[in-house]
Amino acid sequence: MIQERLNKVLKIMEEKQIPQIIVSDPSAIFYLTGRWIHSGERMLALYINLNGHNKLFINELFPISEDLGVEKIWFNDTQSPVEILAKNVDKEKTMGIDKNWPAHFLIKLMQLNGGSTFVNGSEILDTVRMCKDESEKELMREASKLNDSAMDKMIKLVSEKHSEKKMGKLLGDIWEEMGTEGHSFDPIIGYGANAADPHHEMDNSTVKEGDSVVIDIGCKMNSYCSDMTRTVFYKSVLDHSREVYEIVKEANRRGIEKVKPGVRFCDIDAAARDYITEKGYGKYFTHRLGHSIGIEVHDFGDVSSVNTDKVQVGQIFSIEPGIYLPGDVGVRIEDLVIVTEDGCEVINHYTKDLIIVE
Repeated sequence: MIQERLNKVLKIMEEKQIPQIIVSDPSAIFYLTGRWIHSGERMLALYINLNGHNKLFINELFPISEDLGVEKIWFNDTQSPVEILAKNVDKEKTMGIDKNWPAHFLIKLMQLNGGSTFVNGSEILDTVRMCKDESEKELMREASKLNDSAMDKMIKLVSEKHSEKKMGKLLGDIWEEMGTEGHSFDPIIGYGANAADPHHEMDNSTVKEGDSVVIDIGCKMNSYCSDMTRTVFYKSVLDHSREVYEIVKEANRRGIEKVKPGVRFCDIDAAARDYITEKGYGKYFTHRLGHSIGIEVHDFGDVSSVNTDKVQVGQIFSIEPGIYLPGDVGVRIEDLVIVTEDGCEVINHYTKDLIIVE
């Protein structure tokens, strides 16, 4: 177990008066142990107790020889893992449950009285993981640096001979050449009218002169994610498309400028959204301004109009305003920021100047 991270978890458990929790999400277990374990449908549970009697319950199909700093309790496919778990918990105390733990495991544990009451324990790990330590920040910078390079390669590949799907395949080749662990999410590449769909699924469309081209990509490297969006234009840009682009670019700048410790996330969202609304395009900005990112491309927490939490040093999230005019043009510009003591560090460095691909 990574002791510094475990200590933070134990501190919040004590504050919230949750004496024991079950962690089942592989990303959370990786965060605490440095080891990925993907158990599929079989039970995987890291049991953490304030009394220090921590245990990892794991199927024999997933042999782990190294010392993870926690006792391993093995079971096989002929045994009931929940019954084994229930014999090792404190049945007289509150049990925190991972939000992603399958219901059939939870129901069985409840039937076995594996705790006096059951509460959502995920907010404990989510809270700790929100603020990245120095090693995590550096891994995020490295992943974003690779994303900058990939973006440059992708923009240069935009042409009539490459459909959206072909561009997606070429991106996969780029990630492989760079030695990354692949996509951090399904890439979004949209030409023309498709660019006006914020979560467009790539198809066989090809680019035409005057089209906006939204390229939203990210890789995973050393188990940490990158994410960035740039919008370019093919061969020419219409006046109203240029206007939309410059508005989104300014909204991106205003959102980033607003980031500093103590500011509410909803106020960061408003800094970008209010400007777009002022320019007459408010109803065409159809999603939140950003999301947290780290081990997962969507870590806990977001930058939205309903999130009144205050920004903390070490948090990493996206600033990605967009304007989407149905059937016409779509523009999104996205950067990742690390919150510093007096503002933020932007970890994407690819230009945001308007680019026309010839």
